[in-house]
Amino acid sequence: MDPDTHFVFGTHPHHGYAAAFAPDFPAHLAHWLLTRLQFEPVPQEPGLYRLSDPQKDGARRTRQAAQDLRAQSYAVHVDADVAHARSAPSHPNGLAERRTRIAHAAATRTPQRGAAPTVSEPSIRPVPPQPTYAPTVHLTGSGPARGR
Repeated sequence: MDPDTHFVFGTHPHHGYAAAFAPDFPAHLAHWLLTRLQFEPVPQEPGLYRLSDPQKDGARRTRQAAQDLRAQSYAVHVDADVAHARSAPSHPNGLAERRTRIAHAAATRTPQRGAAPTVSEPSIRPVPPQPTYAPTVHLTGSGPARGR
């Protein structure tokens, strides 16, 4: 390991995607950082962490973890087998299929409702007749007197 490197990411023959930190790097800080990046400590191998749930786009998640640590100004080395690994085409939660189903449902008539309601002419409301008397205006004493 290069003395200026803080973390190394690669593949391990038994643990899959793995990460290790430099011996002079504080172990508690490395543990805190790696566990938040979805790596878990490997029992019986201090300083080695494996990616939890590696079958779920492990190569991309490992590269993303390295990128996140670099963004925090840590020196990170990623092995070539991880850096150039092709991730399986991902369909995040089947989003494209779900959108297609929603668009199709929006474009078709639902079988739960009967026939479309018929459009009838709007009802005509008669206008009330004009009053034959002049309305009475009551003046109150609180304002200026008008017409006196």
